[in-house]
Amino acid sequence: MVTSFMQFKSRFLFASFLLCAIIFSGCSPAYVMQAAYEEGKILWRREPIETALQKPDLDPKTRDHFKLVLAVREYARDQLKFNVKGSYASYSFVDRANLSYILMATPKTDLHPYTWWFLVVGRVPYKGFFSQQDALAEAQELEKKGYDTFVRTSPAFSTLGWFDDPLLAHLLRYDRVTLAETIFHELFHNTLYVGGAGDFNESMANFVGHRAAILFFRDRYGEGSAEHARAIQAWEEQVEFSRFIVGVADSLRELYGKDLPEEEKLRLREEIFSRGQKDWAQRIQERPQHRYRSFAQTKMNNAVLANYLLYLKDLDLFEAVYQSTGKDLALAVDAIRKAVRSGKPYEDVRTLAKQLEDQDSQIGSRFPESPDRVNVGGGS
Repeated sequence: MVTSFMQFKSRFLFASFLLCAIIFSGCSPAYVMQAAYEEGKILWRREPIETALQKPDLDPKTRDHFKLVLAVREYARDQLKFNVKGSYASYSFVDRANLSYILMATPKTDLHPYTWWFLVVGRVPYKGFFSQQDALAEAQELEKKGYDTFVRTSPAFSTLGWFDDPLLAHLLRYDRVTLAETIFHELFHNTLYVGGAGDFNESMANFVGHRAAILFFRDRYGEGSAEHARAIQAWEEQVEFSRFIVGVADSLRELYGKDLPEEEKLRLREEIFSRGQKDWAQRIQERPQHRYRSFAQTKMNNAVLANYLLYLKDLDLFEAVYQSTGKDLALAVDAIRKAVRSGKPYEDVRTLAKQLEDQDSQIGSRFPESPDRVNVGGGS
C-alpha cells in the first residue's frame, strides 16, 4: 500500500515537472525544477473545500470564506459561463509568508516592459519566482544592464486550466469583496488567455473580476447591500486610478519621445513622478481608505508604472463593451472572446466596441437612452 502511494506521488510530481518544463522552457533547469517542486507541493496538499467544511474546529471566518469561494465558482460557472473545471473547489496550505514574487523590468526611458518567453504562453512582461532571493538576484542582473526593476509579492496565480488550481491560504487574509474579485479574476484566465498579450490578459481579467463581484453580491445579498456597495466602490476606485495613471504614463511617453539627452530625460521624469504623486495625494486626501492610496508614497520608476499599467490598461474599453451588451457580463465576455482573432487583441476589441456603438446609435435614434446606461458603478 505504501509502495503504491509513493509510486503515485512520484508520478504526480513528475507530471508537475513535465508541465513546468513545458511552460517554463525558456528558463534555466534550476528555475524549472524549483517551479515544478513548488507547484507539486501546492497540488499535492489540496483538500476538497467541502471536506474542510466538515471540520468542527474550523474558525468562523475561514468557514465563511470557504463557503464564499464555492459560491463564487458556482456563479462563475453557471451564470457567467466561465471555464471553471475543478479550480477553487479545493484548498491548499503554503508554508511560507508569501506565495510568490513577480519581477518586472523596463528601460529607464521607455515604458515598454522587458519580456520573458515561455513555450505555452508566449512572451510575458513579468517572471514569477517562489523565492524572493531568486527574484531579487535576477532584478540585480537586469539593473546592471540598465533596466528599472520592480519586485512584488503575488498571493495567487493561474495555471490556465492545466491543473485544478486550489484556494491558497494567503487569500484567506482578504475581505469578502476582494476575495471574490480575486477568484473571479483567476477563474477568468481559464476562460480566455491570449498568448503574448500580458497587458490584455491581466487588464481584462481585472475588469471581469470587479464586474463579476458587483453582479455576484447584488444577486446574493441584494441591490445596495453592504457587499454590493463595497464592490461598486472598489470598481469606481479602480477606474478612477486607471484614468489617472494612464495620464501620468502619457506624460512620460511624451517626454521619452523628445530629442533630449538621456540624463535630461531621467531628471525630468523624476519631476513627472513627483508631480503625479502629489496630484494623486491631493485628489484622495478626503478618502484615506482608497485602494490606491499607497501610490503617493511608492518609490517610483518605469517598472513600477508598467506594473500598474499591466492591470489597468483600457478598462474603459471593456466597460464600453459591457454597457453596449446590455450590462450582460457573460454576453460581453463571449463577444470579446469571439472578437479576439488576431495577435492584437486590443485592436480587435476596439473594432467590436465600435460595431456595438454603431448598433446602439441606430437603436438610440428610435428609442430614448436610459440614464443608467452610462453609469460606470451600477450593477444592474
